[in-house]
Amino acid sequence: MKRWIPPLLAGLSLVGFPSAWAQVGVFAKDDLVRYTPSWRGDRFPDGRPKVRDDLLERMKPVSIEEAWAVCRRHGFHNQFEGNWVTTHANPVLVGRALTALFHPLRPDVNQAIEEQGKLDGRIGGQNSWVIDTVVRGDVIVVDLMGKVVDGTFMGDNLANAIWAKSGGTGVVIDGGARDIQGVLEIPDFPVFNRGWDPSAIANVMLMGINTPIRIGRATVLPGDVVLAKREGVIFIPAQLAQEVVETSEIVRLRDQFGHQRLREGKYTPGQIDRKWSEDIERDFTAWLKERGGQLTPYQREKLLEGRTW
Repeated sequence: MKRWIPPLLAGLSLVGFPSAWAQVGVFAKDDLVRYTPSWRGDRFPDGRPKVRDDLLERMKPVSIEEAWAVCRRHGFHNQFEGNWVTTHANPVLVGRALTALFHPLRPDVNQAIEEQGKLDGRIGGQNSWVIDTVVRGDVIVVDLMGKVVDGTFMGDNLANAIWAKSGGTGVVIDGGARDIQGVLEIPDFPVFNRGWDPSAIANVMLMGINTPIRIGRATVLPGDVVLAKREGVIFIPAQLAQEVVETSEIVRLRDQFGHQRLREGKYTPGQIDRKWSEDIERDFTAWLKERGGQLTPYQREKLLEGRTW
């Protein structure tokens, strides 16, 4: 069985690249599969879990708190990071994590990285190499050690390239960015970073693409679903994405029913804002039937459990 190889020449074939990626700390396809054992769905050629596009779309109305509750229920306690600088007052960013890991520059290691980049036909700075790997639906998540000055992962040129290649998602940068005026001209491109600075990226080196990274107090794996809103960013393990979506949809249905019945004066706040009685649950079931709502097997199972949401 292959093992994760941290030294240089840990090979990883990337979409669109004819030769193997040679970079410190990169997971090969077999490593990505081994470290995401609970994922049973499709994968990208590089081994990342490929959460379905329709689930990503349904993820957009999900609240951070709803996603957090599901993650915690399954023992994932280190998936959220807050206190970001954002480009929008109420940003909504959803996509599959494409991770990038930077370290402080060490000349001898960086020389080896640059030489291999030339052999592999890489063009531009090492931050551009990350962007070259983006496919539709990706959200680049960058561990830049929180560095803002000389830690600007992108400016408006690279931001436009990310927007075009990803199909219009956004980025999460534990570091800085530059050219905010130009970036703000890009439609629907939320940026979560630690600050803006006119400096260019310097004195760092790219140690890996699609390797596990740390973003604040969160551990992020390639293929996690990124859900970023005003509160912060949560990185949802791929195998929990469907449960997060369907749980949120149940909560929203129950809230809609409860709000309607409160406006109608049928129940008191004390009746609705607690575990519902059997009579209210039957009323809710009848309300669903009247609306012709189609529930998934998971939703029906959870509703029958009578769980307090």
